[in-house]
Parts: sequence; structure tokens; C-alpha cells
Amino acid sequence: MKIIFNILSFIILLSFFSACGGEKEPQEKAQTMNTGGSLRFAALNPASGREDQTAENTLLFLDDLAELERAGSWIQGMALTESGIRENAGDFAGALAAAYKELAWAYGRGLIQKHEVEQGIFNVLSVTSDEIVIIAANAILAFLNENWDEADAGLDYLFGHLAQDEPDGFGRWLLLVCALEKEDVSSAEKRRAGEAYKSIRARYAQFPEYWYRGARAFSGAVAAGYAENCINLSAEKGPFAGECRTILASFTGLKKEDGLWIRTKTEIETIITQSINSGNPQILDSLLPLIGLPDNPYTVYAVGALRALNSVPVYREYFSGQATLAKGRLAERLLYICRG
Repeated sequence: MKIIFNILSFIILLSFFSACGGEKEPQEKAQTMNTGGSLRFAALNPASGREDQTAENTLLFLDDLAELERAGSWIQGMALTESGIRENAGDFAGALAAAYKELAWAYGRGLIQKHEVEQGIFNVLSVTSDEIVIIAANAILAFLNENWDEADAGLDYLFGHLAQDEPDGFGRWLLLVCALEKEDVSSAEKRRAGEAYKSIRARYAQFPEYWYRGARAFSGAVAAGYAENCINLSAEKGPFAGECRTILASFTGLKKEDGLWIRTKTEIETIITQSINSGNPQILDSLLPLIGLPDNPYTVYAVGALRALNSVPVYREYFSGQATLAKGRLAERLLYICRG
């Protein structure tokens, strides 16, 4: 069985190398992470093939990883470590799910493409005859392609009985997404799933798709908050940012198409910081469409933040120059910024 997950891990690593320009291997990065004193994680090496891994040690290692996630210390490669631990313990469905978590994290951040995620799972199917692994792989593929009924059936068979043992485990997250996304679910069941989903947020704070699914499932300010977090984690590279910007546009009373220009407060601050650090006002060009939108909290925040730069001559010149070129609402906002 080990060859199956070694192949999948290799595909994940290859995807990371091509996307990240040859950064450290995830395992090396994991070993150098500051984990606040957790030495067990730094010592883990799932590739070692140790046969003396006891059930007690397995639980301790998995507990440590879970606590790191809940503390917001997720880094690239952590789920591969979990996959190796589960594989050595004989939990092949859990190992595959953990490997998929690594892929899903990278996909949500725009580091790899959807077809690369699918190829990783298809490669598992091509080399295994194990029934449990086949069920897990097909359930994950169904989840990835939003075939919620099929995904729910397979995932419930594999992980449904673990809900009480690990209520915020990845299998549980997958099942909760299915419950929130399926159409043939009662409002009471949706409500229970929603409450359970909110309760596990600490473990998935660095996981873009957690916030994306919540933004789709909830409404009002809660959905907007989830959408903002998703955008901040995935930015423009990720596959979920576009829909989340649309959610923010609808929440603030804008047209859906205006969502294309919405930028969160974190994004606005990042763009301004990049401009200041480089001494290049032109970097602010990406904020001009936002400035020209009808009144909304994100435009108001951007205008206020930019107005604070007007005391710097190079920025004052930039704003006045843009104001002479602009028309309508954008011109008015730029003139307001110029007045400091």
C-alpha cells in the first residue's frame, strides 16, 4: 500500500515545486517551523517506514498536528506528514483524505490547478485494488466536482462514525460541506450543520475553502466575513476569490459585476504598503476601479487610507494627475483625496 501514497505525495511535491519556484521540500519546511515548543512534530518522518509506530504514538502525533492547526500554525506539508502517519498506522482512507487536504490547501491558494488535484487522485485509482482506497478516492473526486450526493454517501461510509472522536477532523469537514451544499437537506439539518461548521473554524483558519463554503452557506454579515477571510487567504490566484467578491458586492448593495473591483481592507492595506515600500504610486492603479464604485464600506475605507498619503508630494502629484484624467464619481473621489 505504501507505493500508492508515495506516488500521490510525489505529485503533490512536484506541483509545489513548479508553482513555488523550488522552495524547500514541505517536510524540510515542517521541521524548521516554530511550533511553540512542540518537538514531536519536528521529529516526525513519515517517509522512514518505521514499523514500530504504536497506536499510542500515532494518536499523540495526530493530536499534536491537530493542535497546531487549531493554533493557526498550518504550513505547507503538514497534511503530508499526517498522511504518512495514518498510512503507517493502516488508516489508508484517512491517509488519502489527508493527502487530499494538502492538495485542497494548495488549490485554494492558487498554487496548483484543479486538474492537478484530480490527476493526483486518479493516479491512486490507477495503482490500487483496495476497496476502501477506491471508495475514498471516488468520494474525494465527487466532492471536488461538487457531486454532493455521491460524495456524501462515500464520505459518510468512511468517516461518519468518527464524528464524536474528532468533531473537527477533515473527514468531518468534508461531510459538513456536503450537508451545507446538498439541496435535499431539511432546513433543520442545514441549521445543525451550519452550527457545527462554525464551531470548527479554529482548525481551518488557514484553509481558503473552509471560508468559501461558509460564505456560500451563510448569509448577511456572517457570509461577508467568511468571504473576506477567503479572499485574504487566496487573493486573486485562488479559485474562490471571484465568487467571494460577488458575495461582498451583494452584501453591500452593489451589483454583482461590481464585485470584480472589490478589495478587502487587508488587500487595500497590502497594496498601499507595497506602494510605500517601493516608492511607486503607480501600484495604487489597481485601487482606482474600487474608488469609482458607488458608496460601500470598502470604497470608503480605501478613500480614507489613500487620503492619508496626500501629504507626501509624490502621492499628491499622482492623485492630482489621476483626477485630471478621470471622470464622474472617480474624479470626484480623487479630488476629495487631493484635498487631504
